[in-house]
Amino acid sequence: MDNKEAEQEKEKILLGHGSGGRLMRKLVNESITAEFGMEEPLMDSAVIQINGNAPAGKSRKNKKNKKGRLAFTTDSYVVSPVFFDGGDIGDLAINGTINDLAVSGAQPLAISAGFIIEEGFLVGDLKKIVASMSRAAKKAGVRIVTGDTKVVDKGKGDGIFINTSGIGLIDPMANLSPHNIRPGDVIIVSGDMGRHGISIMARRNGIDFDPPLESDTKPLNGLVKRMLSVGEAIRVMRDPTRGGLATVMKEFAVDSGLPMVIREKDVPVVPAVRGACGLLGLDHLYAACEGALAAIVAPEFAESVLNIMKSDEAGSASAVVGVVVSPGRYPDRSVILETLAGGERVLDMLAGEQLPRIC
Repeated sequence: MDNKEAEQEKEKILLGHGSGGRLMRKLVNESITAEFGMEEPLMDSAVIQINGNAPAGKSRKNKKNKKGRLAFTTDSYVVSPVFFDGGDIGDLAINGTINDLAVSGAQPLAISAGFIIEEGFLVGDLKKIVASMSRAAKKAGVRIVTGDTKVVDKGKGDGIFINTSGIGLIDPMANLSPHNIRPGDVIIVSGDMGRHGISIMARRNGIDFDPPLESDTKPLNGLVKRMLSVGEAIRVMRDPTRGGLATVMKEFAVDSGLPMVIREKDVPVVPAVRGACGLLGLDHLYAACEGALAAIVAPEFAESVLNIMKSDEAGSASAVVGVVVSPGRYPDRSVILETLAGGERVLDMLAGEQLPRIC
């Protein structure tokens, strides 16, 4: 074993490895995906051809045959606290899985639910969470069809963790990949940024808002279905959960090789989130959303897509926030924020952990 291998053997997992940012990307790429044979870029769902030709992981490739494609995703939810303003770990798990399928261009077909419950957790709280999951699934028109339950010793867990997996049928018009991004493409978000992350932070730290700052957790499959009706207008979509909008944009820039410009004045953010971030030294561009998406759209279709999004309840706060630019003025793979003060700032992936266990 050489010195580098010896150092890797001693390296320990940090909270930042679960942030969705730079540390997590490094951990996944160096310790997991290569062993499994997964292909870059990794997206929110894997694409599976019904005829059996399936990629090994959460990757996406352009397919000549766009019929008969399934999206498959899995995620684990460890949010603390499990009950928060606007939702709980149950509807968060269902909506998160639905949204991972949706931004891959799929309508959900079925979801599994696995529970890891700590000894001593209240049965009444479990029933509330399960009821919340049921309501969320019915609202999105998807069934929870299978699952598993495990109980661990008291002190060996933290109340309850939930794993969900989902499968959905991809719209034939969907051809989504960061490799499709071109200079001149328009960046659109479907709602205000950072509300879920700051809501969890407030609840966890006993900070009260009047009115309460509720998480934005909600399903986006209906909104995405309407967006895809425009045709092949959408280059790629993501839901900016861990790492927020800034990290998603940086991932798009890295995977496409193109620079992007975000206009801070156009990014929707509610006053409570902006105020809390200013008070606590946080950045709403890195705070998680759980009911919003970011889409990169061909410029000739941007107005039509934006109007469709605004006409849907889930996208009523949609806004154009930036543009993909040609290499030259800015370095390749860079994301530049045009600030409220009139300057420019480089946005990178979240480097550490701004707020752990938000989903």
